[in-house]
Amino acid sequence: MKKLLLSATLLIFGASAYSQDLPSNPEPGKCYVRCKTPDVWKNQDVTIETKAAYKTISTSPATYKTTTERVLVKEASQRLEIVPATYSTRDVVVVVKEASYRLEPIAGSYGSETLTYTAKEDGSKLNVTPAIFKSDSETIEIKPASATWQMSDVAPDCESSDPNDCRYWCYKPIPAEYVTISKTLLDKDAYVSRSSVPGFNKTYKKTVVATKPTTRRVEIPEVTKVIKKTVMVTPPSTRVVEIPAEYATITKVLLDRDASSTDKTIPAQYKTVSKEVLVQKGGLTTWKEVDCKLTESSILPINWNLGSASLTPEAKRIIDTRLLPVLKTGVAVVLESHTDSRGSKVSNQDLSERRALAVSNYLISKGINSSQLTANGYGEKRLTNRCADGVSCTEREHKANRRTTFRVVNQ
Repeated sequence: MKKLLLSATLLIFGASAYSQDLPSNPEPGKCYVRCKTPDVWKNQDVTIETKAAYKTISTSPATYKTTTERVLVKEASQRLEIVPATYSTRDVVVVVKEASYRLEPIAGSYGSETLTYTAKEDGSKLNVTPAIFKSDSETIEIKPASATWQMSDVAPDCESSDPNDCRYWCYKPIPAEYVTISKTLLDKDAYVSRSSVPGFNKTYKKTVVATKPTTRRVEIPEVTKVIKKTVMVTPPSTRVVEIPAEYATITKVLLDRDASSTDKTIPAQYKTVSKEVLVQKGGLTTWKEVDCKLTESSILPINWNLGSASLTPEAKRIIDTRLLPVLKTGVAVVLESHTDSRGSKVSNQDLSERRALAVSNYLISKGINSSQLTANGYGEKRLTNRCADGVSCTEREHKANRRTTFRVVNQ
C-alpha cells in the first residue's frame, strides 16, 4: 500500500552535500521527503466608503392669490332744488304785490383725494447652491507580503548524476499586493439662501365734498297799486335731492404661501474588496517515508476526446479516485498533458496546456490549494511511439500519446 505525504514537497538530497540534514536511520530501498506545511490563508472582505453621503434641496416658489375689493371713490352728497312759491289773484284794492324774496341755489364744491393701497405684498424666493465634491483615493492591501521556499539550481561543480543532488533551499519573499480605490468626498454640502421679493403699492383718486350746496336769498320789494292783488299762497322753498356715493372695484395680489425648500439625503456608496489574510505561516518540518513510485510520472487514464480539453464525468471520477487522495495529504504535484501529432504544433501546444489547466482547475474546485499544483503542457514534443508527423498510425497508437500524467515534486 502506498504511503502518502501529509503536506510536503519531495526533496531528495545527496548524502555528500546534506548528510547532516538527511532522515535518521533510513532503510535501504525506501524514499523519504521533507514535509512542508503550506501557509494557510483566508479571504476577508473590507468595505470602504467610495462616495460620501450628501443632500439635495428642491424648492417650491411662493404662491399668490388675487382678490377684489370694493372701495369708495366718491362720497354720497345732496343737491337742493328750488320749489317756487304759488300765488292767487283777488279783486280787491290792495297792494298788488307784497314784498318777497327769491332763493338762488349755490352749488357745492368738490375736491379730490389720492389714496394708496398695497397692490402686492412682500415675499421672498429661495436660491439653492448644490453640493460640491472632491476626488480622493484609498490604497488597500489585498494580499500581505509573504515568502515561499524555493530550491536552487544544481551547483555547477556537482559530480552527482542525480538532478536532485547539490541543491539548497531559499526562503524567497513575495511582495504584498495593493489596490487603489477612487473615492468621492463631500467638500461642501448644498445650502439654501433666501432673497426678498418686494411687493408694490398702487393709488386711486377719490372725489370728496369740499363745501355743501346751499342757497342765497334775494329780496324783492313790494309793489302797491290799486289793482288786482296777487296773493302768495305758499312761499318758495327748497327740496333736498340725495346723490348716492360712487364705488369702484380694485384687484389685489396677496401672498398665499411663501417659498419653501425640501431636503433629501442621498446615502453614501460603498465597495467591498476581498483580500487574503495569512492565518498560519507554514515552513519545513521533518522527513517522512513515501512510496518511491510517487516520485515518478504516473498515468491518469483520462480519455481525452480528439481536439477537446473538457473533462468528462468519467475523467472527473478518475481524478477523484487516483489523484485527489494524494493531494489531500498536502503534497505538491506537477500535471503534464500531451497530445498526438495530428494538427499543427502550435495548436497542439495550446491544447495540451488547456488540458493540464482543466485538471488543475477541477482540483482547485474540490478544495486543493493552488500552491500544490503546477500545470504544464508539452503538445506533441514527447511522443511515446513512432507516430510523428507524416507517419500512418492507428487510433490506438495516437491515443497512447494523448495522455496526462502527474508526479510528486519539490515545492
